[in-house]
Amino acid sequence: MQPAHIVGVGMTPFARHPDRSLKDLAREAVTAALVDAGIAQDQLQAAYCANSMAGIVTGQESIRGQVVLNAMGITGIPVVNVENACATGATAAHQGWLAVASGLHEAVLVVGFEKLYHPDRQVSMRALASATDVELANSPAGQSAFLTESSKRLERYMQASGAALRHVALVAAKSRAHASLNPLAHYREANTVEEILAAPVVAPPLTRLMCSPISDGAAAIVICSDAFRRRHANGAAVRIAASVLRSGGTPGPLAGRTAQDAAEAAYAMAGLTPADISVAEVHDTTAASELMLYEKLGFCEANGGPAFIESGAPALGGRLPVNTSGGLIARGHPVGATGVAQLCELVWQLRQTAGARQVPGAKAALAHNAGGTVCGESASVAVHILTV
Repeated sequence: MQPAHIVGVGMTPFARHPDRSLKDLAREAVTAALVDAGIAQDQLQAAYCANSMAGIVTGQESIRGQVVLNAMGITGIPVVNVENACATGATAAHQGWLAVASGLHEAVLVVGFEKLYHPDRQVSMRALASATDVELANSPAGQSAFLTESSKRLERYMQASGAALRHVALVAAKSRAHASLNPLAHYREANTVEEILAAPVVAPPLTRLMCSPISDGAAAIVICSDAFRRRHANGAAVRIAASVLRSGGTPGPLAGRTAQDAAEAAYAMAGLTPADISVAEVHDTTAASELMLYEKLGFCEANGGPAFIESGAPALGGRLPVNTSGGLIARGHPVGATGVAQLCELVWQLRQTAGARQVPGAKAALAHNAGGTVCGESASVAVHILTV
């Protein structure tokens, strides 16, 4: 495999955008990424388009990428439509990395775009429910299967680790403080632990401020080879040191290890250890998910999440800031765009251009993006490690 680099990134604000189309959102992100890379759209050799929910929310079931890119004049090249539930964005990035690292293409576009908000909330909930085994789905009416599953996992984790709901609130308060520094975040208001605990309960014991919102938005990156970068690209390059995709749903004693296995494979591919990571973006559908991921990604010992968050380690100024963007719970979670947005944030961190949320001297960054639920665990997990 040859080196592959991210040379351009672009992202819309994440929010509810009832008056903007998928085409409009994608155009903004793609244009920004191309300008950042310093290349023209006719230099792209392929595009990987990440969208998960448009079939239900907007009615655009097929050829979503072709429809969106055609509107901005990107035609003729291979356009690959990618769907992998909430891991759609990172899965598209994995495919883009593979195309460049294998030598198939020299420069590719990865763009994630999603309109999850719908005036009829049940349409949005039906779209989210499709990321489970629909024959087995049994979440309460109006409640996301992911919130139901997260609350179940949290209950087990609390019993094993001694974690309390206050630890989940500490995670949420940390991420919301980070989001207050991010001009592209869906929610930019910091909240205290007490406010988070006092918010309405949406999936016992999780409160609304511990959970990701329904968001719209788009994010894009340009991936290219070393040779293309030297010849054409002006954007500061960030190397993709590892790109790993795994599927969950394993029965028996190995159940629940998908994130851990993907992270271990990524560390091995990059030749790094968790101690080398400067900053991370992880898939916090809820703040409880982040609390449980700390150990799975090697950031702390088994059942060490409560002590890790209490120490301040994952906050800005700590030894390993996590979700400097605000994470899914505050930056927002337009499903198909989420994994790409994580990579945008980490590129800004590694370029030292993240502004008030900058991690000084960041050299290596990890992104964890997960999607769907099968047999009580994430159906898909993607882990990327970026370096400078």
